[in-house]
Formats: sequence, structure tokens, C-alpha cells
Amino acid sequence: MLRELYIKNLALIDELTLTFSSGLSVMTGETGAGKSIILQSLSLLAGGKGSASWVRTGSDQALIEARFELTGDQQQIIETLTEMGFDIEDELIIKRIVAKTGRSRFYLNGSLATAKTARSMAEDLFSMASQHDHQKLLNPRSHLDYVDTVGNLLSSRDEFSTIHDHWAAMRTELANLQQLEIDKEQRKDFLKFQLQEITDAKIQEGEDDLLEQERNRLKSADDLFRLGKTIIKSLARARDELTASRKQMMEMAALDPSLSSLADNVETLSYQLEAPPEELQTYLTQMPSDPHRLDSILSRLHLLQGLKRKYGPTLPDVINHGQQIAAELSQFQEIDQKLNTLAQEEEKLLQQLTTKAGKLSQKRGKTAQDISKKINQELLSLSFDQAGFHIDFHKEEKLTRTGYDRAEFVFSANPGEPAKPIASIASGGELSRLLLALKCILSRQDMVDTVIFDEVDAGISGKAAEAVARKIKELAHHHQVICITHLPQIASCANKHYQVAKEIYNDRTVSTINLLTGNQKIEALARMLDGNSVTAKTVAYATELINRNQ
Repeated sequence: MLRELYIKNLALIDELTLTFSSGLSVMTGETGAGKSIILQSLSLLAGGKGSASWVRTGSDQALIEARFELTGDQQQIIETLTEMGFDIEDELIIKRIVAKTGRSRFYLNGSLATAKTARSMAEDLFSMASQHDHQKLLNPRSHLDYVDTVGNLLSSRDEFSTIHDHWAAMRTELANLQQLEIDKEQRKDFLKFQLQEITDAKIQEGEDDLLEQERNRLKSADDLFRLGKTIIKSLARARDELTASRKQMMEMAALDPSLSSLADNVETLSYQLEAPPEELQTYLTQMPSDPHRLDSILSRLHLLQGLKRKYGPTLPDVINHGQQIAAELSQFQEIDQKLNTLAQEEEKLLQQLTTKAGKLSQKRGKTAQDISKKINQELLSLSFDQAGFHIDFHKEEKLTRTGYDRAEFVFSANPGEPAKPIASIASGGELSRLLLALKCILSRQDMVDTVIFDEVDAGISGKAAEAVARKIKELAHHHQVICITHLPQIASCANKHYQVAKEIYNDRTVSTINLLTGNQKIEALARMLDGNSVTAKTVAYATELINRNQ
């Protein structure tokens, strides 16, 4: 049960503390006074989207904090949070800070928490019905959600959706394989041609560099031979002269031993000069003389260059491409076997989904009958004497993530009129009462202590307004109900009546909220009835309303 709500620097609210009790609490006030801010604060605590625009101008952050008293029925919340490491006894404080940058932080009993955890706890503590729920009610896509929620089928549906996603992914893989099978022969012939071309070339890594070196050598053969012969002759003359010098140096060393080291160096140079002419002569002797060798090299280089253009840009890339082709060709041999295996698994999974979808449909059918019966009973107490409500199911052609079922709420407000989809025939007042009836059923279903209504009385007046007031009052007997309303019939039933107003303080607009007592309640109801034209009769009627409904 919500016991206390603290708001600071949120929109028009500077700082505000509200205390709540069991039963029915109503909030009234002129349009634009700031009633929606109270609901927005609770929505933010429930994980609603935060925005920097909600932070009061001139402030660094907005703060919302709510204290909930936990009862024995909410032992599961205590156990869950205790297992997660939060310090929980008999109350839970949820706090959210929204910075002017738009970033948010959540706290549970003073400890930092994730938005997901805070949202999960808020869903177990309170539920809200607002104008947004009117739009959901008009959208047939949300009707199946209502059925599954009331029927406790959401966990089964989530399990079904998980299996469906796996099956859909398997179908995509199977379709890709089947397409690959269709293209396989054409692809296989293409790959075989490429592999044969690379294999026949018998490429050696680095071969192109060696061939280019040989090509350059062959093109320069005449110049190399001419220069080589000249060098050999020059080195021969130099060697003869150095040999003579060596002998003379040895004679000098014999005469003067101090020259021995120099004589050894000259002797070494003499011997070293003998090797180059021999190596150069061998090089010239081994130089290819085949006139067709150059043509063969150029042809080979042309072949390798063509392969590099196709599969390169380098020769190692060509070799690697051939290896990849060979691997892909080997995979083709596995496609048939994989296709058969995957097709069997897909068929098995489809049968499992079909069975589960059938069971979901049966449960939904029973739940829909139960919902229709309960809503029709609720509608009787909401001044729909002969209205009819039921849920139509349509089977989808294809299996979806929620099964084969598409639910649609149909409604007839008047006897003799055929039931039609609520989106096409329901007025605003009829929608409000339908939503209230559905919310009453859901409130008993989800076992939350606190139910919050945001102007669900839209389009209602007269007898219908009195019926809605009685229904909300009835709900408040076993739930804590907080209701923002413009109807004096509902406000007169309140255990606590808060009035929201706008004031100018220090040249700034501020929303304030005050708990009304005694005559203040009567005056507020009188203004709701007659605006600024309040008369003694209006006051008397407001007094009668309060006395009757209290």
C-alpha cells in the first residue's frame, strides 16, 4: 500500500509530500493545475520514460520517492528483494532521480537498483489506468494481452514466443539451404572451373618474383657477357701484377722482419683476387643459351599475372583462393544431409508449436468466456442494464509469436443492436466504464494493493457517473484507490480529498496540493458542480452527496 509520496523539482512542483491511507483518495482541481504531474511521478517510479524536460527549470535534477507498506500478501516481493541483496522488512522505498541531462538513477531502500528491477517491483505494488489505456482498449492488438493477463497465460505465451523465434530462425536457415541447393549445380560448375584453372597452373609461392628476375637477366644476357669478359681480363692483369708485388714484398720481409705483417696482407689480397674471376667465369658459362627460354618465362608470367588479376592481387592470395574453393566444394557434399536433418527438426518443432498453440487457444477460449461473464456482471453495476460484451477470436493464417489467435472485444450498449468492435461503436463514456470494469477484474487478478485511475470518468455524467462512483467505492473496500477525477459523484465518495491548484510564488508558477477537511470538501464539490456560480442549493446538494456516499 502506498503510504507516502515525495516529489521535488518535477515540472511545476517545487517540493511536495503526500501521505495516503487505505480506501479511496481523490485528487481534483482545474484543468492544467498539475494533477497529471502526480500520475507522471508514479509512472516514473514504475520505469516510465524519463525526460530532461520534466526537471523543473533552474534545477539540476528531479526527485521522486514513494514509501510502500508491504503486507503478508506481498511476501514474495520481500523474498525476491532479499535474495537480490536489498535490505527489506515491512516497507519498500522506491526512489528515482532524473537529471537535467535526462539520465536516471533508481534506488530501492537506499540501495542503487536497475530500472528493470524497479519496474518489476512497481508492477507488483500498484497498477494505473489512464487515458492511454483508453487507446489500448480501442486497439485490437492489445486485446489478446488482456485475455492472457487475466488467464495467467503470459508465461506460457513467452515460452511459446521463444520456441517460435527458434523455429523462425530454423526456417530461415532451411530456406537458405534450399536456395543453395537450387543454385548448387551452377555454383559447383563455376567453382570447379576456378579450382581446375588454379590447380593446373601448379603455382609455387614466390615463383613470380624468381621468374621476373630470370626474365630481366635473359634480356640483359649480351651486356652481362660482354661486361663479364672485360672484368675477367682486367682482374687477370691485376692478379699478375699483384702476384709480382707479393713476391717482392716477401723479399722485403725477409730483409726486414718488421714488414712480415704487411707481406701477409699483400699475400692475402693476392689469393682473394683469384676467386672473383673464377666465379664470374662460372656465371658466364652457366648463363642460359636457349633462345626459347625467355619466351617460356614470359608466357608463364603472363599466366600467373592473369590468375592474380582474377583471384589475387598476390600469388599467395591465388593459392588461398584455391584452398577456399576446395573447402566450399567439400561443403556441398554435406548440404543434402544437413537439409534432411534440418527439415526433420523444423517439422518436429512446428508440430510442437501447433500443439502448444492449440492448448493456448483452448485456455484463451475459456478465459474469454470467464472475462465476458465477469465484465457483463460489472457492466450491470455500471448502469449498463442490457449491454452485451464478448470476445471474438479469429484464427491467423500464419503462426505468429502469440499463436494462431487474434482477439477482438465486441460490445453492444443498447438492446436490439448487434455487437460490434468497440473501436467502431463505443462512446467515450462507454469506453471509460468498460475500462473500469476490466480494471476491476485485473485488480483482483494481479493482487496489487494500490489501483490508480487517471480521469477514467471521461465522457460520463448523470446516472452513469453515480454508477462509476459506486464501483470505484466498492473497489476501495478491498484496494487502496487513488483517483484523479472531475466528477463530484466520485469525489464525494473519498476517504481523503486532495485539491491541486496553481499559484504564483516569487514570480514562478507552482503546483500545490492540499488535503481538504470538513467544509473545504463541500466547497470543492460545489465548485465542481457549478464552477464559480455556487449557490446555497449547490452547497446543499454537495453536502447531501457527501453524506450519502460516506
